Amino acid sequence: MAVRRVVPNIQSEDVHGSREFYGLLGFEEVMNHGWIMTLASPSSPAAQISLMTDDRTAPVAPDLSIEVEDVDAAYAVLRESGAEIVYPLRDEEWGVRRFFVRDPAGRVVNVLGHR
Repeated sequence: MAVRRVVPNIQSEDVHGSREFYGLLGFEEVMNHGWIMTLASPSSPAAQISLMTDDRTAPVAPDLSIEVEDVDAAYAVLRESGAEIVYPLRDEEWGVRRFFVRDPAGRVVNVLGHR
């Protein structure tokens, strides 16, 4: 299974203040849907963090996002393993196909692929 990137999701009631803070470390805004904002390093664009107030379509905000090459295959492997699927596989209106799974430490992982 090929992993394309891993992005920590930081819950914040003040995403703009958080953006300013991480901007001091060199991050710049590359995506903003209002409830989630992704920041990236201009010198290394795969180095990213996301700031979110909540997740607008899922019942819980994920702790971590992992973009994979084949999200359907990842879903099948994790379901077959008996892992707890927190949010089922679906296409989101902003162009990603994703699902949430709980890891052994209890963290919620957003596994996604871009369409």
